[in-house]
Order: sequence, then structure tokens, then C-alpha cells
Amino acid sequence: MATLSPSVTIHDPLTGRGGRGDRPPISDGGNGNGGNGSSPDFIRRLRRARVGFFILAVWVSMLFISFTSAYVVRKDLPSLNQNTNQLGKDWIPVDLPVSLLVVNTVLLVGSSVTIEFARRKVAQRMALAPVGAIPGIAIGREKTNLWLGITAALGVAFIIGQWLAWGELNNRGFYVASNPSSSFVYVLTATHAVHLMGGIAALIYAFCASLLRKAIESRRIVIEIAAWYWHFMAALWIYVFALLAFVR
Repeated sequence: MATLSPSVTIHDPLTGRGGRGDRPPISDGGNGNGGNGSSPDFIRRLRRARVGFFILAVWVSMLFISFTSAYVVRKDLPSLNQNTNQLGKDWIPVDLPVSLLVVNTVLLVGSSVTIEFARRKVAQRMALAPVGAIPGIAIGREKTNLWLGITAALGVAFIIGQWLAWGELNNRGFYVASNPSSSFVYVLTATHAVHLMGGIAALIYAFCASLLRKAIESRRIVIEIAAWYWHFMAALWIYVFALLAFVR
């Protein structure tokens, strides 16, 4: 950690306020490749990124709300039996591999915790960046990449777990087109998995940005939005799992 004398003034990277009233450039430990933009510019960029995230979250939510409405309506909708020419229900409850899906849920929730650690670490690093720019002061090694790597690994493990769950469904005789109920299971879980892979791509981008020593401001924005998106994906999966497990 940094060792400071009482005469050193630490500036808030978000407001640029300090004892002298100036705004020093925010750098990543004095490596010469820090963010040279002013704090108001960082705040504007972060706000734009947050607005973009909320727009995406609303769009994805509407997509799954549409799937939910179709799922509930189709479950109670009668269909025409071609053999008897009579109306009846063709909805067959899917025998879900619940234990495997619970393990997948634990993996995803755990990854949500680790990416929160990464988000807090990069925020802490940014707050200490002006101190790290002072010659002779070291602020220690950054652990953001470690948490990002763990999060990505858990995300990949969740995808693999979903693939195993689909294989188990096949072993139990539930295929994509075997029944409307099984079709919805595959559509809901696969759509969520595709969106989660987008989050994994964002984590890889944030990891590469850190390895390339990009500006700390840019890295914080990427990790901040990636963390929010990942939390959203975890909450969305819990919703999908509860829908499939209890609304049969």
C-alpha cells in the first residue's frame, strides 16, 4: 500500500477536488499511459456507458418477458389431435436435471461475486492512481485481472454445465422439437447462454485492456458495465430457472 506524508493531497478522481483545487491526470501507477482526460469527461463517458447498458437490459428483459408470456399461454392452450380430430393438451412437463442446473446456478452466482471484486478493485486502483503518479510511491500490485479471469472461467464452466444439461435432457427423451414444453426449455436456456457469452467477450476485452496498460479510466468503465451486465445475467438466469422449475 502507499505510504504518504501528511503534506500529500489526494484528489478525488471523480470530482478533481483537492487541497490545491487542480486536477492531475489520472495514470495507472505512473506508467505513462494513464487517462489524460479530465474528471468531468470520465463522468460523461461513464454515464453514456450506463445509459447504453440500461437500454440493452430493457431490450433483453422485454425479450424474455415475451418468451414468458408465450410459455404461460402455450402451456394451457389446447391443440388439435390429428388422429382423433379432437382438442386436447399436448403439453408434457419436462423432467429437468434439477441437480445439474442448481450447480450451474451456484457457478453463475459465484462468478457474480468475483466480478464484483474486480469492479471494486479497479475503482480502488483509480482512486489511488494520482498517488501512484508521485515518484517513489508504490501502491502494490493490481488484482483486477485475477478476479476477471476467475469470473470468465466460472462463466465458461456455466456454459459447459448448460451443455451437459441439454445432453441430459436428450438422454431423458426431451429433444428440441419433441414437444412444445421441451422446445421452450431449449429456447430459454440457449438464449440466456448466448447473451452470457456476450458478457464473457466483454470480460476478455477488459482483461486485454489491462494487459495492454490502457488508461485506468477506460478500464474502469469497461469493468463497471461488464459487472452490471454480469449481475443482470445472473439474476435473469435465476428467473429462467424458477420459471422452468415451477411453472410446468
